[in-house]
Amino acid sequence: MAGEPWGGSEELWSRTALHLAAEGFSVCASVHDWSPPHKRLSALAEGGVDVWVRPSRYSIWKRAWRRVTCAHNAHTVELRKRIFAKVPSLVVLSTGMALPPIELLELCIAEKVPFVTIGQANQDAWWPADNDAKRYRNALPAALRCYFVSKANLQLAEKQIGCAIPNAEIVWNPFNIEFGASLAWPSSPDGTVLFACVGRLHPPSKGQDILLEAFAAQDWVERNWRLTLYGEGPMKDSLERLVKRLGLRNRVIFGGHASVKDIWASNHVLALASRYEGLPLVIVEAMLCGRPVVATNVAGHSEVIEDGVVGFLADAPTVASIANALERLWERRSEAEQMGKAAAVRIRQLVPPDPIKVFSEKIKKLLEAHR
Repeated sequence: MAGEPWGGSEELWSRTALHLAAEGFSVCASVHDWSPPHKRLSALAEGGVDVWVRPSRYSIWKRAWRRVTCAHNAHTVELRKRIFAKVPSLVVLSTGMALPPIELLELCIAEKVPFVTIGQANQDAWWPADNDAKRYRNALPAALRCYFVSKANLQLAEKQIGCAIPNAEIVWNPFNIEFGASLAWPSSPDGTVLFACVGRLHPPSKGQDILLEAFAAQDWVERNWRLTLYGEGPMKDSLERLVKRLGLRNRVIFGGHASVKDIWASNHVLALASRYEGLPLVIVEAMLCGRPVVATNVAGHSEVIEDGVVGFLADAPTVASIANALERLWERRSEAEQMGKAAAVRIRQLVPPDPIKVFSEKIKKLLEAHR
């Protein structure tokens, strides 16, 4: 993931790489050279994955991508040497966004190497220029599959490039809790509703600023509630300052990193004001733990959250919309535990118990078909 050493979008490809390596497949992963190396990258190497690190400065790598199709460019030579040194049977392109850089698709096509793409987050603010959109229309049909983690993000990508993606398929990200997890509803003797916002501290994507402004409204001053922001990120100081400016220091806590079980053993409701997403692990995990969700209606959220039944959807990532969704939750807070139980049932009807096994089987079938 650009700009960060690890995120939810890394889980699918990395766990699949470990799964296939454990089954005896030769797997190589090209990753950013973070210093010190992230522990998950170390785990990849320890698990038998051949990890190749590239410069961690995204700007350098991005410039290389933009020039990669120049036949005599040094970056092209380096990419070909690194990525295709072992003549891979299949290349999996996953960059954390909906579509990988077009140059990488075209490089696979030029080298006649089978490839698939994994689309994670997508956003309305990203639209390729006409020439790049045309290149995507020409290149994507050459992929064996174009995987997306939500229908909404697939549909948005099709709108952005101006055509259907007939070889697209929806897949599920893995989660960090047992599929059969069962957590007791947290006790709250004084009736305090305990909200948790889980994710990278990065308002441009996760919208923590929207959530904080909604909670700062006068209606919430006399209510019994607490919000814990879990996670770390590059904008923690700015968020701490915003909490202070809004007068929420006695209501909002920064919880850092915590396990899924620890989070939902002590919180009632997931509140997520994302501006854009894929389909967040934190929503699936909260629902598996029997917790209702208040979230913006972006990306794949509405594909798992049945409004008014397992949680509440805000029409848009705005303060007014989030405030309305929170208000609906508050009015029905006595039903929150039952909504959480309904969420636990619903998510298990949608998500496979082992998404990595499912995705690995898809990859193996592609390998077998194109051996």
